[in-house]
Parts: sequence; C-alpha cells; structure tokens
Amino acid sequence: MVQISLSTLRTLLFTLGPLALPKLIAYYRSYRAKARSQAVPVRPLPSNVYPALNILFVSCLFALISTLSTFAPENIFLATSSRLQTPNDVLFNRLAHIRPESSLADADELLKPRIASIDARCLYLTYGPSVLTHCPFCVSDEPLSYFWYALPMILFPHVLHLFALGAATSSGIAGKEGNRWRTSAVMLGVGLALIECYLTGAGDWKANARTVRAEDLNHFYWNMRVWRGLGIGIADAALAGFLWASSTNRMFVVPPTAAERMEAALKILENARGRLGALGIVRNVVVRDEVLRRKGEAYWRKEGQIMSEAMDEREVVESVRNALGSERISITKVEEEASRFADGIVGGPNVVQQPIQ
Repeated sequence: MVQISLSTLRTLLFTLGPLALPKLIAYYRSYRAKARSQAVPVRPLPSNVYPALNILFVSCLFALISTLSTFAPENIFLATSSRLQTPNDVLFNRLAHIRPESSLADADELLKPRIASIDARCLYLTYGPSVLTHCPFCVSDEPLSYFWYALPMILFPHVLHLFALGAATSSGIAGKEGNRWRTSAVMLGVGLALIECYLTGAGDWKANARTVRAEDLNHFYWNMRVWRGLGIGIADAALAGFLWASSTNRMFVVPPTAAERMEAALKILENARGRLGALGIVRNVVVRDEVLRRKGEAYWRKEGQIMSEAMDEREVVESVRNALGSERISITKVEEEASRFADGIVGGPNVVQQPIQ
C-alpha cells in the first residue's frame, strides 16, 4: 500500500501552495468581476435552498461522526500493542486479558484461526475484521476475493452519500438553484467512491509484512474510514458553499435567458396594465358620480386659480422673461417635443406631424 507521510504532504503543500494560491485568488476575482459586470444584485438566500443546505449539513455531520474511533470496529493489534509477527496464541492471550472475565468473545474465537498467517494479518489490516471473519469463499492465495467481498461495504456509505447529494440538488427540493449543481455533485460523489475502491484494491496489501515494530504498522482499513468521512464531509461543505454563493448571486452567476427576461418583462407589463385598468375604473366611477364629479371640478378650479396667481407674481414673471430672453429655453424645441409626445400617445408613428402655428 502506498503511504504518504506527513513530511511528503508538507513538501507538496509548500511547493504547490504558492503556485495554486494566486490562481485561486484570480479565479475568485474573475467571478466577482463577472457578477458585477452582469449587474446582478446580491439577494437573500431563497427559501427553497434551506432544505438542501440542511441535508448537506446532516450528511457532513454524520460523515464526521463516522471518523470517531467509537464507531469503528476493534483493531486487535492496536488494542494489544502487538507486532504483526506476534504468535497467534500470545496475541489472543493478550486479547483475552482485556476482555470482560478474561475470556474471548465468540467473534474472537471465529477470527483466531483466520489470522494465523502473516498474509492473513496483512489482509486483516487492509479489509478489517468483518471481512476476515465472515467471508465464506476468501482465501489468502486469492487476495482479490477479499476485495470483492468487501466491495459492497466499501460502496455502501458512498451510495448513501449519493442519495444525500441527489436530494440536495433535486429540482423538487432546491429548485433550479440546486439543480444546476446536480451533475457536479454526482461526479464528486462517484469520484470519491472510485478513489476509495482504487486505493483499496490496487494497493500493496502485503506492505505490512516487512514492518517489525507495532507502531509502524499501516492500519489501512481504520485510516481509510477516517479519510472517507473527512472526504465526504469536505465535499458536502464545499457543495453547500457553492450552492449558497450561487443562490445569493455572490459567485457563479448565470444571467437569465432571453425567455426568462421576456417573461419578466411581460409580468411587468401585465402589472402595469392591471394598474391602468384599475385607474380607468376609478376615473369612470368619479365621472359618473355627481358628488365626486363636483369635488373633482372644484379641485381643478382651485388648482387653476392657484397656478394663475403664482404665474402673476412679479418674481415668476421676471424669471420667465429672463429665461426666454437669454434663450435658455427654446419655445420651438418645446413645441416640437410636445407635438411628438402627443402624436406618440394618440396616433403613434403613422400620424403626420403638423407644424404648430
């Protein structure tokens, strides 16, 4: 099995980090600039996205909880601090001492004859105790038989993860905001499953046979449980972040299509038409009702008197005379604009404009 030490990871981080970080920053800034150029305002998180985020949160939480040693099967080599070369009787005598009443359990008795050889113990560390104990057709001479027996158990958490990803990105739960990430989410979930299958099936399962000290053993099965939970948790957190950013128009903004823009414009026009229709109804009621009609006529008479008095004031008269005399206002231009405005309302472009005398 290929082992990656902490020093190797640190070296890769310090080597690739300075190269990848500027690209990530530039990628983020390009998306922000694109969002600003499209003039799409940031909006609150849509209500239909909350259930999708809750599903991803629960999936991430269960994945992280699964990494705890409390939920992992017992590793007898860790429990007894034994080397891989420890004789079988000595190994299980040590195991019996830590058991209640200093006696082996039924599962221990089933496991004891199955890990008597070094190869069997290497397979134990690779596939876990359940496979070694319950596989009816597995033999050490055919190590892939253990892999095929363990494959359903390897894929089971990933299948559950794919169900969670599918639910979180379904149009019935998250709408179009979540559905746009459906393909990426499925590819991510399938990729995690394929990576684990490859690492488990293609690795060097006999690498521990050359290990002398107990602390140097590679407990692959238990390590993979931790890496699986962390990978699923990180994937869910990343997808939730992308879903939140795209749903609020902070990143990954997709401009509306022509059909969507047309539909929005039609809704605005329909709303304006409804308001104009309501205004016409109100105006019709006012004209037909004698009391309301008199009130309207009185209002406009009073409005005319007020405007006439205002225009007769000395300051207003002088201001109008100065504006006309300094040619700041062109009467001809005002008349032409008024004529075009009236023609557009009454007759549209087919009306022949007549000069105002």
